[in-house]
Amino acid sequence: MAFRRRNKSYPFFSQEFLIQNHADIVFSLVIFILIGLMFEATAKTAILFIQPQYNISTLSPEGEVMLYRYGWQDCTTILFYFFITIILHAVVQEYVLDKVNRRLNLSKSKNTKFSESGQLCVFHLVSSVWSFYILITEGYLFHPSSLWENYPHVHLRFQVKLFFLTQLAYWLHALPELYFQKVRKEEIPRQLQYICLYLLHISAAYLLNLSPVGLVLLCLQYLSELGFHIARMFYFTDESHQKMFDLWAVNFVFTRMVTLTLVFLAVGFGLARAENQGLDWNMGNFNTVLIRMPVLLLVSLTQSWLLWKFIHFQLKRWREFRHAQAARKRAAAKQTPRPLKRDSREWTHTHVL
Repeated sequence: MAFRRRNKSYPFFSQEFLIQNHADIVFSLVIFILIGLMFEATAKTAILFIQPQYNISTLSPEGEVMLYRYGWQDCTTILFYFFITIILHAVVQEYVLDKVNRRLNLSKSKNTKFSESGQLCVFHLVSSVWSFYILITEGYLFHPSSLWENYPHVHLRFQVKLFFLTQLAYWLHALPELYFQKVRKEEIPRQLQYICLYLLHISAAYLLNLSPVGLVLLCLQYLSELGFHIARMFYFTDESHQKMFDLWAVNFVFTRMVTLTLVFLAVGFGLARAENQGLDWNMGNFNTVLIRMPVLLLVSLTQSWLLWKFIHFQLKRWREFRHAQAARKRAAAKQTPRPLKRDSREWTHTHVL
């Protein structure tokens, strides 16, 4: 299975060889793990990579239900889905985005940004639909109080735990992709910012047993980002498509407001009034003031920083628009003839300088 067209052969283990064949190498590792399931001696080890661990069977009105906790063995599962996301990234790039880029014939800089938005569009679409489905099936959407009631949410259903593991795997895979995709140095700080922010927030929600709150916030965030990257891709194909950015701007501000409201409602008020106040590592209870305050501060600072960047960008865009509008008025004024003083019984015209 070859993901990229080989225009030139490079020495084994060289930098260019690794970049050109990284998806094939990772695909071989995944096949090696899957083959391990076929043999009894290696099946127990291979299953650690594929299936989420720390399952507990409990009885409920629905019958016997399998619930999951988190632990150190989750790292092996995250590593496996880390490999899977690298392969899927290469598939989307090779068989979808590269073909679209060749038809659009974009410049090199626009080509890179178009590919970035295309990859994130696919991920945000899948993640937003998946998280929305979980919110409906788990009842979080119609019962907001369930976001903080019965805390700590130590035991997770299979789809909830798998969602968080794949989220961590995706954003971890984005780090080596900066190297594999040869991202320009000036673009790396911007991409590192949002990658690290996603990893920090998702890890905090997962490890502090705030999975319901994390699901709602991720769903809102992914829907907002999906609109932005769709608008960005349309803009690269035709720069006259700017109205979608206006719709995204309204959605962006709305998402920030709802995010802050939900966090303060769930963490600042809901957990603060809960009876189980205290730190208990064995029970997974982190409902203390010393933990709630950093969580609120982290989310508040992140949302405030995003709003500040958004307002700064909009003001910069407004100033550029005003300057361009003023320049068009000056150019139009130069081309408009004006009557001057009458000389030799004739009207003479000149351009306004």
